[in-house]
Amino acid sequence: MSLEDWRPAASSSEPVIEPMQRASRLNRAFNRLLPGSLLARLALVMLLGVLASQALGTWIWAAQLKTRSNEEAREAARYIGYSAASALRFFQSLPANYRPLLIEQLREMGGTRFFVNVNHGPVAIDSVVDAPLAKSVVDTLTTTLTQELPRLSTYRIGFAWPDELAVTDDGVTLADLPDSWVQHTLLVKPRPAPILVIQAELESGDWLYLATLMPNPYFLDQANPLTRDRLALQAATLVMVLLLSLWVVRWLTRPLALLSEAAEAFGQGANPHLPETGSREYLNTAHAFHAMQARINRYLDDRERLFASISHDLRTPITRLKLRTEMLDDENDRREFHEDLDELEIMVKGALQSVKDTDIHENRTEIRLDTLLTRLSEDAKMGGFEVAIAAAPITVLAKPLALKRAISNLVDNALKYGQRAEVLLTRRSSGETELTIRDYGPGVPDEALATLFQPYVRLEHGKQSNQGGMGLGLGIALDIIHAHGGELTLANHPQGGLVVTIILPRTASMS
Repeated sequence: MSLEDWRPAASSSEPVIEPMQRASRLNRAFNRLLPGSLLARLALVMLLGVLASQALGTWIWAAQLKTRSNEEAREAARYIGYSAASALRFFQSLPANYRPLLIEQLREMGGTRFFVNVNHGPVAIDSVVDAPLAKSVVDTLTTTLTQELPRLSTYRIGFAWPDELAVTDDGVTLADLPDSWVQHTLLVKPRPAPILVIQAELESGDWLYLATLMPNPYFLDQANPLTRDRLALQAATLVMVLLLSLWVVRWLTRPLALLSEAAEAFGQGANPHLPETGSREYLNTAHAFHAMQARINRYLDDRERLFASISHDLRTPITRLKLRTEMLDDENDRREFHEDLDELEIMVKGALQSVKDTDIHENRTEIRLDTLLTRLSEDAKMGGFEVAIAAAPITVLAKPLALKRAISNLVDNALKYGQRAEVLLTRRSSGETELTIRDYGPGVPDEALATLFQPYVRLEHGKQSNQGGMGLGLGIALDIIHAHGGELTLANHPQGGLVVTIILPRTASMS
């Protein structure tokens, strides 16, 4: 036995989707992508806002840093260009045989701004990765040397790392030189810096080799605004802002959660009290909720007193009218008066019973629904009825007498109007409890399904099957299920009979 065997088949025809319906579906799809709770949505907005603001701020800062770094690098390149032009001009003025002697003296003295060497041809070097800032320095330096030394038209300029940097045309590297030659000129230890190498042809077969550092040796680091340290700082800032935002959002949304819990508890018969501490808006809402709660409680008390008075006030004149009816001489008149008074008494009793059954004052306790259904089935079988039950072991938190009255009304209806009943109790994947009751009667016309919950509404088949009914059982059951936060629906089964489905919310489920 399965629930799918009892449910009515879905219609195969799809309605025509209008443009507004498409927009509504898109909105629903978008809402499904968003978190369900207000806390999560506000947190997501805060997260996106912080990320967007940090991304925009980082982009503006990186653009400014890039502009400033380019300007500083070009200024430093011009300064080095002037110094290199002076050195080239000086060595160009010396006789060729004096140049090695002067270089030797400079090395013994501790060097100058440049590491200097004379080669018979240009030395091949492995240039630094083509960084935009390094290219800007090379271009500026080339322009400066061309302006200062227009007769020297052949230059080779580039940046290279100290490792395996060749300094002579016969393969001598920087690592092969004595430390005293380079320790005051180039930065090799502990953290190597890129070295600027300038090679210029002084005359045929005589190339001057100049190696130096930028005024800021690690200027290439400024070309990358997203260094590890800066990213760590950005991440720490983001985490701190998000934690503070989550705390503020939770602090602001907590009153809404309290109000929602209090409204749900009040709707299920409890009498909650909201704490009157917090912001002005929350205090106003709490006062309004308490005032509404008091008005509804007064209305319920007045209704109970009203029906008690009606019960007392109507029974006496009805009894008096019955006594006077006995004094009538005409038998037909006496019988008709009796029938009208009996019908009036039944209606009054039904109305009072309806109020009494839907307003049972009792506390919520744990109820084993499968045990309750088994007892109802045994009672029905003792009366000669057939009830088939397939129930999972499910415990709910509910008012026991009220829930028993609602379920027993539905089972009794199924047996009275459908001869036999099948009951299925399952737990949905969403955590809700589903109880389905199917009978094998003639069913109900589709247009009449919505009217069955109204008081005193009875169909012709029901009047024939149960002449003593008043048409209040379904309405009482519906009110009790709604008081528990659940749903009760009716549907015709494709193979005949009526299917009654009860859905109890997840908050009522215990196991």
